[in-house]
Amino acid sequence: MPAPPTRDSQPPADPYAALRIPAYRALMVGMFGVFLATQIQTTVLGLQVYELSRRTLSVGESAWQVGLVGLAEAIPFLSLTLLGGWASDRWDRRILSIIGLLGLSSAALWLVVVNLNEATTTWPFLAVQAVAGAARALFRPAATALGTELVPRELYTNAATWRTNLYQVATVSGPALGALLYAEVGAIWTYTVMTGGFVVGLSAFLVIRSARRPTPNTAPILNSLREGIGFVFKNQILLGALSLDLFAVLFGGATALIPAFALDVLDAGPESVGLLRSAPAVGALAMGLWIARKGPFRRAGVTLFGCVAAFGLTWIGFALSPYLWLSLALLAAGGALDSVSIVLRATLVQVHTPPELMGRVLAVNSFFIGSSNELGAFESGVAARFLGLVPSVLVGGCLTIATVGVTAALTPKLRRLDRVQG
Repeated sequence: MPAPPTRDSQPPADPYAALRIPAYRALMVGMFGVFLATQIQTTVLGLQVYELSRRTLSVGESAWQVGLVGLAEAIPFLSLTLLGGWASDRWDRRILSIIGLLGLSSAALWLVVVNLNEATTTWPFLAVQAVAGAARALFRPAATALGTELVPRELYTNAATWRTNLYQVATVSGPALGALLYAEVGAIWTYTVMTGGFVVGLSAFLVIRSARRPTPNTAPILNSLREGIGFVFKNQILLGALSLDLFAVLFGGATALIPAFALDVLDAGPESVGLLRSAPAVGALAMGLWIARKGPFRRAGVTLFGCVAAFGLTWIGFALSPYLWLSLALLAAGGALDSVSIVLRATLVQVHTPPELMGRVLAVNSFFIGSSNELGAFESGVAARFLGLVPSVLVGGCLTIATVGVTAALTPKLRRLDRVQG
């Protein structure tokens, strides 16, 4: 008779466990449609605004205009996302996700109309991003919290990994598809295809059914929000992981400046913008597939800090790169490193948060992520305007590495964290 498996010889984890649940599969189909459409919108909108601005402005001023696109989305998103988290702990998360998707679809159709009218200024694009930011403030915490209702706790890491993998597939294909469509058939058809992605997402969410819902939160709104925010700030592991993501991407991620690097540093064409924006996701997807088979991390805290520090180094190398192939390789490496951070952070949030607080804590998570992504785009534009394109990215990479050192010193519990079970 074979000996029972020991602690050191456990049977391999099923890498597709979460995807075997029909409701979670439907959620992933919907999320993929949203991810793909969002990547197309971000890529093409940034490229279009940059090209429109370059007709009359310098490189630095044009980069500033691209940064304003990020700010236009960040202001409503950051203003409303905590309310979105409160709502997702009070009402049906599926219905709230659908309402958010209706807002995103409306913003996508607005872009089609703007281009039909041949806009010559950037303000209509800023207005569209503001509407999209408000819609995402409702959609993101509700849809992510909905996912925790559809899988058992022991599959949280597997579910987070597959959600991250699908996001990376969309991040690979979305920018490349968007840039190709923009170059070949123009903005109107590109935004029409993008709208179709949101419609796919909406259709998938309509068929999801959840049999497990937490007890609705009925506390007054201010007390409720204070409870969710206080939970994060009292948990050193969660606060450290979220802060690390916030400042690392805020300083180190210069994705918004990729059109400027492609056209004015690397002397490549518009098609290269899609390749460069897709490169991080290629690395992230490869890493995500490896994580799905490997299972939970050991020495998770050290791994997290090491990957974020190395992420900063890849952006320093990108700023100094004179070759397209080298820039693509550095961005892919940075994406692989960032994927580890994303999966670990998502698992930590889900494992350490009670179900009845999930929406509010995920809203705080979204606030941190939104700060790093949308405000990071604005910060990149401002830095490029005043420091210059290449120096701004060099400084950002150095600040990312400094952030790792400071966060590691202030969060010993996160630094000593070993295995994340979930």
